Amino acid sequence: MDPALVEGRHPDRPAEPIPEVHETGCPDELRARIEELMSRYPDRRSASIPALWAVQGRYGWCSPDGIRQAAAVMCVTPAYLESVASFYDLLHTEPVGRHRVLVCTNISCWMRGGDELLDAFCEAAGCDRESAGHGGSSSEDGEMYVSGFECLGACDIAPMASIDGRYFGPLTEGEANDAVQQLLSDAGVLPEKALAKRGAAGGPEPDADGRIAKTEGAAGA
Repeated sequence: MDPALVEGRHPDRPAEPIPEVHETGCPDELRARIEELMSRYPDRRSASIPALWAVQGRYGWCSPDGIRQAAAVMCVTPAYLESVASFYDLLHTEPVGRHRVLVCTNISCWMRGGDELLDAFCEAAGCDRESAGHGGSSSEDGEMYVSGFECLGACDIAPMASIDGRYFGPLTEGEANDAVQQLLSDAGVLPEKALAKRGAAGGPEPDADGRIAKTEGAAGA
């Protein structure tokens, strides 16, 4: 690749080259996933967030090596992807717990006990409450990550939480402990409180959208 193909030039620093794919050790599955994501957009950089999400899905966080691998596939500099990853709360640039709990603390959930629910999750998971309220906290054993979140957009099931990417609610403080124990034992989490199990508002459940199943299958690959 031409070393002149660089992004993020700075007058006080030499230009950073775009890494070659063969130099990064990018897994074939990750490369194929990122290439498929780029194919959806007219500008490859528009795939930056989903590409970083794919990196995080593989490594558990947006590691420096993972960012370099994605940058090589996308033909952008690692610094460009680092700037994107560091901006978004759901993209982690440091290792976090294997299981991730985001507790909504915005107005609707707060009025129905969101802060107390966050307290309960932190106590059950062994996470620092102060840190959880200001950016997130991981347990010492690396199993749990708990964070307060400004809004998860599910006011109708307040107080609620996102647990490993799935919505649950309304939740009680006691159910926070149950959820953590189920996560640690790799059991199903609070099936009766899963948003996915709730019936459709206003009528019978509609037919499943095949595009959703296809997307979820690709994300888990």
